[in-house]
Amino acid sequence: MTIDSIPIQGARVVLRNNANLSTGGSATDVTEDVHPDLAASAVTAAKMVGLDICGVDVVCEDIYRPFEDQGGGVVEVNAAPGLRMHLNPSYGKTRPVGDAIISLMFPNSDNGRIPVVTVSGTNGKTTTVRLIAHLLQAHGHRVGMTTTDGIYIENERIDSGDCSGPKSARNVLMHPEVDAAVFETARGGILREGLGFDFCDVAVITNIGEGDHLGMSYIETVEELAQVKSVIVRNVSPTGVAVLNATDPIVVKMAKSCKGEVIFFGGHAHHPVISAHRAQGKRVIFKDGDHLAAAVGSVVVHRIALQEIPITQAGQIGFQVENVMSSVAAAWSLGVAWQAIDLALKDFVCDGQNAPGRFNLFKHRGATVIADYGHNPDAIRALVQATNCMPAKRRHVVISGAGDRRDEDIRQQTKILGEAFDSVILYQDQCQRGRADGEVIALLKQGLQGTTKVREVQEIRGEFLAIDTALDQLQADDLCLILIDQVEQSLDYLNKVTQP
Repeated sequence: MTIDSIPIQGARVVLRNNANLSTGGSATDVTEDVHPDLAASAVTAAKMVGLDICGVDVVCEDIYRPFEDQGGGVVEVNAAPGLRMHLNPSYGKTRPVGDAIISLMFPNSDNGRIPVVTVSGTNGKTTTVRLIAHLLQAHGHRVGMTTTDGIYIENERIDSGDCSGPKSARNVLMHPEVDAAVFETARGGILREGLGFDFCDVAVITNIGEGDHLGMSYIETVEELAQVKSVIVRNVSPTGVAVLNATDPIVVKMAKSCKGEVIFFGGHAHHPVISAHRAQGKRVIFKDGDHLAAAVGSVVVHRIALQEIPITQAGQIGFQVENVMSSVAAAWSLGVAWQAIDLALKDFVCDGQNAPGRFNLFKHRGATVIADYGHNPDAIRALVQATNCMPAKRRHVVISGAGDRRDEDIRQQTKILGEAFDSVILYQDQCQRGRADGEVIALLKQGLQGTTKVREVQEIRGEFLAIDTALDQLQADDLCLILIDQVEQSLDYLNKVTQP
């Protein structure tokens, strides 16, 4: 045949050896004509290869009879079927296969979202994020989390640096393997871009206290700082939960802006906020002697022995007890079983792996060494309270100051430490954050003036030299608190030079 050929009447002319639409074939919709048994055979073929959505190619004489009646069969199960022939057939009705596929993948009872937990506050954010993620993993979730030291997907760090902003949150939400997300949400990211999500299932406010970073980005007061932090509470979904610190008055006020439920944590059974919340039949978590108690109204639904929670040192470390309470409340909000919570708390230890720079313990020639990233008066106060519970012959502290804090905040840190430690080493860290050479150390020295306990003060240039100097002075049964600046590098260094 040529382009000029004229076939005789009734002649069969083969144009192509296949009928694909892409090569000129036509599509005729015969959905209503397919025999039910033949359709059932196609469904069985899809199930045999484990596909929910597929195209099934068959060879048969006609589609009005079962395969068994005509010797037909399935020749291919296609995992990537075309939809065009159904949406726009050459002949017959249009079929809404797209709607059918979406309905199968996302039933009416499923909104296609994953649980989102966001954590903000002044202190304890990173530890709380990591512990919540650990509790959710115990529940079987594949967790993505963001912190000030990186983005983690199932405990594997995929990005480093300060990742507490909305861009990092969006990176986690877009990750295909994540089915639960826990975000550390810093005020800087909120002020720059808002949040990386529309609303959350759980918002945790650890504390506000005296605040931090005041005087930066036009946030001058604790009340203004609380307004920024409370953004996450205002973005709790109507079916979600805000987990709020009952012992911090400015945090308690945030409950009014929550569209969902509120769980208060902290204090004891007779704390006014806890008591009032229980009287209304609502959920709380509080300290009850040497246990943590979770209650709904007057009914205690679960108790956890502090002795079974290593991160709290049997309840001696008060700020870690609060971090545990807020984390357990978040997990409780998401339906994590109490048995899973109990088991997960037992194997979460405060080391450089689980919580780097957060009360990490070392031993050196019979002395106790603690490395922590505390860098504001509230954090220093909490650390002093924790270390006072630990016996020691002499107490040493190594500290620098973040230059981007207010003068009074820098002075206040050493004022607190000077009432609790015998020996103080002041060091100038790697980044002065806008301060002149020696300015931060001068402010730290001013804070020590008039303090009653400190007897010895040294000035060192360089973080690692300051660590070496402190370790050389330690004797058996001493205690040394090192307030580190370069978290990863300092922890690696301490792991190398400490001698158990």
